[in-house]
Order: sequence, then structure tokens, then C-alpha cells
Amino acid sequence: MSDPTKFVYRFGPTGTEGAASMKNLLGGKGANLAEMCRLGISVPSGFTISTEACTIFTEKGKAYVIAMLDAEVRQGLAYVEQQMGKRFGNAEDPLLLSVRSGARASMPGMMDTILNLGLNDEAVAGLARKAGNERFAWDSYRRFVQMYGDVVMGLKPVSKEDHDPFEVVIDMLKENKGVELDTQLDTADLKELVARFKALIRARTGREMCIRDSGTGRHGRQPGADGAHLPGGGRLERPLHHHCLLYTSRCV
Repeated sequence: MSDPTKFVYRFGPTGTEGAASMKNLLGGKGANLAEMCRLGISVPSGFTISTEACTIFTEKGKAYVIAMLDAEVRQGLAYVEQQMGKRFGNAEDPLLLSVRSGARASMPGMMDTILNLGLNDEAVAGLARKAGNERFAWDSYRRFVQMYGDVVMGLKPVSKEDHDPFEVVIDMLKENKGVELDTQLDTADLKELVARFKALIRARTGREMCIRDSGTGRHGRQPGADGAHLPGGGRLERPLHHHCLLYTSRCV
């Protein structure tokens, strides 16, 4: 029987709190990642916010759930930092997280993802130095801004006929450059895309994209952006029962 006051479950080389038998609580991904850790399989450390948190969200709303999860998410993040030897928000060698949705049952096409949570205008320079590859760092940042704008800030196509607004920006830049593939864009182009993406977010929402809380990665400047924001940037576009969020460290 699960602890009714616990909503964050860690997984990693040590201190794993879940198991395959906890699929109803941790979703399929969360339960299986925990089981892999218990079997000694190498899995990047992370934590899962349980399906019960989503159930409470549908009953009591966003503000209640954010307050409820805050301390546990901070503890989960501290665990990942300790396991990975990196600090979230460190501009010199940033800890980057993947935020993935999960559920008790398979839901193809319904689960949102955010990659590279932890990057910002300062951390991208640190990642470039660490990786020895500036283009890689700015492409990672471009992907993060695009996913964050889509999942957290709601810049999605409004219909099947509508085009993804970020892809439109990419296509316009490629056309201006006279290239066909994303891989043909250089570092300067990717920097320009980041600037254009942020301008697009500002124009569409009237808000700046601003990750200011280094403790949780929360969208700091405008916590009332559309949708239900969970610490770490996770968002429930359409609140679903039995839905969970998984935060996994990314190895760079």
C-alpha cells in the first residue's frame, strides 16, 4: 500500500524507491525504470511524480498541487544532483533533465516531453565548453525552447490544418539560407532560431520565457501561463487521471 503523503519516488544506482509492481502508482515508464535500477541495469538517475498527484490536481487544482509537491521535488532534485555530481542551474556544468509524461496504460501520441531542462542563456555557454561543441549546445538549447514553448506555454497548432509555429520559423530560416535540412544550419543560425522562438513566445503569449527558480526549474516570471504547471516545467495540457511525470538526468 502506498504512502498517501508521498508523491515523488526516486530511481538510480542507489536509493531506488519504486518497483515493477508499482505500475498503477508510477506509470509504466516509472515502474519499469525503477525495476531496471533494482536489477543493476545502468539507468540515469531521476524521479517520478506519481499518478496520485495527477488525481489530486483534477480534484483540487494547480496551486494546491504545486504547493503540495514543492518540497518533495526539491528533495528529488537534490538526489539527482548527488547521484550525477552536477548541480541544476550551474552555468559552468549544468545538470540537464528530461521531463516525460507517463501513465498506467499505454497512451500513444498523448504523452508530452521536454528535453534539456536546465539550459538557459548562461548555461548554454557552459555546455558548449564542456562538450567542446558550440553547435551541439545551441541545437540542444533550441530544442529545449521549442519544446518548452509547445508543452508549457501552449504554442501548439490549433487544428490539424494549422502548422506548428516553431517549424514555420525553422522553415523560413532555411528558405532564407537556401538550405533544405536542419543539419545544414550552423551555430549562428541556431542562435538566431533561439532568439526568434523567444520572440514568437512573447508575441503569442505576451510573456517572456524565463526559467528563474534554480531549485525546481519552475516557470518563474509568469506562473499563471496556460495549462497546469508542475515543478520542473511539467505541464498537464489536459489533466488526466492516472498520469505521472518522470524526471531523468541527461548524460553529456
